[in-house]
Amino acid sequence: MSAIRVSELTKDYDGVRANDEVSFEVAEGEIFGYLGPNGAGKTTTIRTLMGFQSPTSGTATLLDADIRDEEAMVAAKERVGYLPSTPGFDETATGTEILDLHASLKGDSRRRELLEMFDVPVERAIRGYSTGQKQKLGLVQAFMHEPDLVVMDEPTSGLDPLVQQRFNEFVREEKQSGTTIFLSSHVLSEVRRVCDRIGIIRDGRMVTVENVEDLLHRSGKFVRVRVAADVSRETVALDGIHDLSVRTLDESYTETTVAAGTGATVDTATELTFTYTGDFDSLVDFVDDYHILELDVEEAPLEQVFMQFYGSESEPNAVSGGEA
Repeated sequence: MSAIRVSELTKDYDGVRANDEVSFEVAEGEIFGYLGPNGAGKTTTIRTLMGFQSPTSGTATLLDADIRDEEAMVAAKERVGYLPSTPGFDETATGTEILDLHASLKGDSRRRELLEMFDVPVERAIRGYSTGQKQKLGLVQAFMHEPDLVVMDEPTSGLDPLVQQRFNEFVREEKQSGTTIFLSSHVLSEVRRVCDRIGIIRDGRMVTVENVEDLLHRSGKFVRVRVAADVSRETVALDGIHDLSVRTLDESYTETTVAAGTGATVDTATELTFTYTGDFDSLVDFVDDYHILELDVEEAPLEQVFMQFYGSESEPNAVSGGEA
């Protein structure tokens, strides 16, 4: 069954089409990443899904509630956790007072557990919080009532790397317990770590929806090879190479290589980096012609995969109000 179902959702702002017939589904119990740069239409979709604004056309359901049905949405939201991109808490209130307010509306059976996990200074007024502390408070209020579905807009914004890692582990554990997670992001590395599927949106239109692993497999491997030779771009004739970069390494590198005891005197060295979608026997034959100093083959960074959909075109136009 689908926790979220979006069908030809369209939203116009004063002549600017922020969402243009967007369609996708999020299955119960999955982590779905909604990707796109700032201005692509992510926040517009989320605000419409949460019932904060009406679609110009099309529709969607949230836990089987039609977003155009106010009464149904009120009931559904009791089972939904929500974290906006910039939590707007009352600056004069303390963290405890904020959580007490949310608890009165939806419960807080996991409050203590989450506060210990994310270490929020709830005794202090919000005006004394850092951006990261506000974000952690937002995470606590989004999950503390054990929701069936959590919708988050850029959830790791402002979090330090250790807290981001803790958040990623927590989200994966929530999935194991059956919680559905829908999160928007332009931080592609975090989406790769936690998501089952991703949807990419560009200029308000969906570009693709597919499994993360399928997307990475189709997009090839990232290869970095350093060889003891002067290699020009023209000599790299190998099918399946994309985004080739050729860089001559400086003298300090060649001296270090010799000192490391490679068994070869290196007068010059070249680094080649590229995304490879071809046959690996051919790649082995190609590098076999050189004395290899270093060789790394790994999954293509999701940022490069993303650029296959965006290419070298200019950044999509931002919609009004600074929405993402």
